[in-house]
Parts: sequence; structure tokens; C-alpha cells
Amino acid sequence: MIKTLMKQIGEFKRDSLLTPVFMVLEVVMETIIPLLMASIIDDGVEKGDIRHIYMMGAVMVVMAVIGLIAGVGGGTFGARASAGFARNLRQAMYDNIQTFSFASIDKFSTASLITRLTTDVTNVQMAYQMILRMCVRAPVSMVCAMVMAFFLSPELASVYLIAVVVLAVVLAVIMRRATIYFQQAFPKYDDMNASVQENISGIRVVKAYVREKFETSRFMTASRNIFNIFVKAERQLVITFPLMFATVYACILTLSWLGAKLIVQSGQTALTTGELTSLLSYCMSILMSLMMLAMVFVMITMSIASARRIAEVLNEKSELKDPDDPIYEVPDGSIRFDHVSFRYNQSSEKPVLHDIDLDIRAGETVGIVGGTGSGKTSLVNLISRLYDVSEGAIYVGGHDVRSYDMEALRNQVSVVLQKNVLFSGSVLENLRWGDENATREECVRACQLSCADEFISKMPDGYDSHVERGGANLSGGQRQRLCIARALLKKPRVLILDDSTSAVDTATDARIRTALSTQLADTTRIIIAQRISSVQAADRIIVMDDGTISGIGTHEELLEHNEIYRSVYESQTQGGGDFDEHGGDD
Repeated sequence: MIKTLMKQIGEFKRDSLLTPVFMVLEVVMETIIPLLMASIIDDGVEKGDIRHIYMMGAVMVVMAVIGLIAGVGGGTFGARASAGFARNLRQAMYDNIQTFSFASIDKFSTASLITRLTTDVTNVQMAYQMILRMCVRAPVSMVCAMVMAFFLSPELASVYLIAVVVLAVVLAVIMRRATIYFQQAFPKYDDMNASVQENISGIRVVKAYVREKFETSRFMTASRNIFNIFVKAERQLVITFPLMFATVYACILTLSWLGAKLIVQSGQTALTTGELTSLLSYCMSILMSLMMLAMVFVMITMSIASARRIAEVLNEKSELKDPDDPIYEVPDGSIRFDHVSFRYNQSSEKPVLHDIDLDIRAGETVGIVGGTGSGKTSLVNLISRLYDVSEGAIYVGGHDVRSYDMEALRNQVSVVLQKNVLFSGSVLENLRWGDENATREECVRACQLSCADEFISKMPDGYDSHVERGGANLSGGQRQRLCIARALLKKPRVLILDDSTSAVDTATDARIRTALSTQLADTTRIIIAQRISSVQAADRIIVMDDGTISGIGTHEELLEHNEIYRSVYESQTQGGGDFDEHGGDD
């Protein structure tokens, strides 16, 4: 985990190295000042040497200025190093998320990724700054002060040693107990973020069903869970600072009593007044260093869980890899499934797809129908290698899909997914996701084929009209037609429409199918649909049932030989039937 995170320090190594250097310099200056103070008292005040007082005072001012400059430098470099480290962590996580396969994406929820990119990175950033500054300053300050204390009076310095050991043991116990609660807190952040995300993205549904109070209660529950965990953790830590101050004052009282007694009994031969003053300063320095270490440990304790979660994202690698010598050209749109089986989770007993054997000719129009959960979407996701097969092989253009460069393959196998996703920007900007270099004329042509041009031309600014995030200002059918046009701009060898005309009226659906069949004669078209009318004119229709192919043929052949297809067709022609009575979830 630490090695993974440290790789992201990158160009901020210099700042990370300079920070502790300046911190050490600051500590050295602070350690020298009490000695100078002792000299002023013993050799200046008590002897009445005003010249010595002025000289030592001037040296103290110089030491203080150097310490101030070192402190400012340490703070500046530490801030740059920690902020830069956080920036690199976020960038590395975001870049790695872009490489995730669908299988990798399935491991992390959206809310969890957002929490890791924000709250978790902030925690690590704060901890890193404290490590560079406090974790260096506090131990060095404590060691230097302890050495100087033993140099002045080994007998009195033993008081520090006892206090340090006792505090270290108590703090270790407290931190260990607090860590347990902090580790439980961050998954609760995921739950809270998930609640917020679902509420905002589904706000229209929430208001339509008057569920505001329910959603508010749900958020309050998630927020209260975080509150309760942090209260439990803080209860463990609440004794830290009272204990620290009690120890500080106990040490001061003990030193004052023992030191005064030693001065009086020895006549200032074993210990002088100035040395006792220095010992009291070193007492504060030692115990304040312990207090700083306690704060650091609290922050580190909180950040350990965050660091692990960040490392999980950084270490997640897609199982889909380009071959050493990939193929960059897809010869044609022919597709062959060679005894393909597929599991989303390799430990699953039952495969989602089982022994699929299928040949699709280039330029052919193939319809796929079946109940929800029959494996339709899983089947087409394998063609563009969004997942890899568990058994068997898939060939596109005569080559195994695993032998292609993935970018080249996906550019030639264009998929319009079930969920239509548009982005904030103009209509043209959304269309050019299909081809960033597409001309306006090419975009218009694609929209004409998908029947999107008829509603775009009526928008206030036409193709320059603004599309809200997710296409919120468009209807479901309009979003679907824009997504089809976007896919057509790729000029693919294979076009897959995954139930992508479900929100389009029947007449427009028919016009889209006619346009695709006449204008894209060389493109292999795979149409997944619930309505048989959407695939009725296909060259062949595949009926899926529980992860297997129940039947293949033309509309007429399936009506004659396939019971599932015939019963659904009869239900739909009589009104309202579909395939869902035969399956679960895709």
C-alpha cells in the first residue's frame, strides 16, 4: 500500500525532502535558545554582566529569526508537497478508472469511487503533510531536548524519561482502539454519498411520488451512522489531551521541587538557576512533542483506512489486455461464437451464457429476443470485448477478438447500450463522441439516418443547442436517437442496438430500421428488442432463453417451430405481451 501511494509523489520529491530539512533546522534553533537563556541568567543577570546579556540576547534573536525562516520554509514546502501528492493521487486514480474493464467497474460503486477521490484523498493529504512536518519535528525535538536535559542534569532528566514511557504506552492503547472505529467510518461515507447521488439523479421520481421525507430520513440515517462512529472514536481520544497536560504540569511541579531542592542543597554547584530554567523549557518541548505525535497518530489512524481504499483503486488492473502484436484492422463484420460460455464471476456455479455456437455473416441483420435475464446483453458485450469469454472464443472479421487492439476493435464494433448516456454540451459535441473529427454535414447525415434530425432542427439553436447533463432536457426517444446517430458516426463494421429504440414510437422505429438496412448494407446489424415488430424483418432472429439459444431462424420459421417466440408474438399482436415471463435480470 505504502509503495503504491509513494509512487505518486512524483515531481514533489524535492519539496518532500526539503520540508523535514527545514523542520530539523527549526528544532535545532529552538534547542539552542534555552541554553542561551541559561547563560543570560547565570553569567549575565547573577553576575551583573550587561554586556554578556546583550551579546546572548543578540544571538537569541538571530537564532529565533533563523528558526522562523526555517518554520516558514517547512510549512511552505510541506503544503506544496502534500497538495501536489493529493493532486497526483486523484489524477492517477482517475486515469486508472478510465482503464477499468466492465468487470473492474463492477467491483466499485460510483459513490465509493467519489468518496475515494475526495474524502479519502483529503485525509491522506493531511496525514502526509503532518508526517513531513510533525513526524520529523516532534521526534527530533524530543530527542534533542532529552539529550540536552541529560547533559544539564541526568537526575532530573530521568523525570522526562518516565513520563515519556508512560505516555507512549497509554497513547498506543488509545490509538489502537480508535483505529477500529475510524476504519468503520469510511464505508459509511460511501453509503451517504450513494444516498445523495440516488436522490439527486432521481429527484424527479422522488417528487413525483412525494418521497422527500423518506429520502431525507434515509440521508439522516446515513449521516447519523457516521456521527455515531466518530463519536465512539473521539471518546477513545478524548483523554489524550487532558492526560498530556496533566503530565506536563506534573513534570513542571516535580522539576521545580526537585530542582529548587538541588540548587539550595548544593549551593548552585550541582544545578544553577539558569539550568533549571532551561530544564523547564526542555520539559515543555519534550511533552509538547509528544502531544504533536499524538495528533499525528490520530490523523494517521484516520488516513490508514483511506490509504488502503485509494491503493485498492490504484492497484486494480483490468483483466483485458492488448496482445503483444495486436491487429489494428477489422476486415469485415462477420461474427462467430465458437462454443462460448461466460460467467461474470468465475466462482459462479452457473454460467450466464452456456455453449453458444453461432455464425453471423457480414452485412446481415440479426435480431435477438428473449426474456429479461436470458443473456441478450451479455452476449453482445462479448463481441466488443467489454468482457472476456470464460470458455470458447469469439471471432470478428475472422480473427479472435482477443488478438485485436481493443481501441481498434471497439471503433469498428459500435454499441448503443440500453442506458442512453449523454453529456452536458451542445448536440454536436455529443455527436462527436462517435468521431471527434466528424464534420457538421456528417453529423447531420447520421442524425437523418437515426431520425434525430427532425427534432434537432426544431430546437432553438439546432445542432448548437445545449444538452443538459444526462440529456435531462430531452425525451427518452430523443436521447435514444441521438445515441444511435453518435454510434453511426464511427462508420462501424458491426452495429449493435441493445434495446435502443424502446422509447421510440413504432412508426419511427420502422423508419430507423429501414434507413439502416438501406444505407448501411455492408454493416452487420444486431438488434436486441422486446418488441417482435422491431426485429420481424431481420434476416435471422435469435431467441435466447436462460443463457442458451432456444431457436434461430426467420420470423416465419420461428413462428412455426419455436414455442417461446410464437407465444410472445401472439401475446403482442393481441396486446401487451413480452418475454419477461421467461426470465429474471440481464
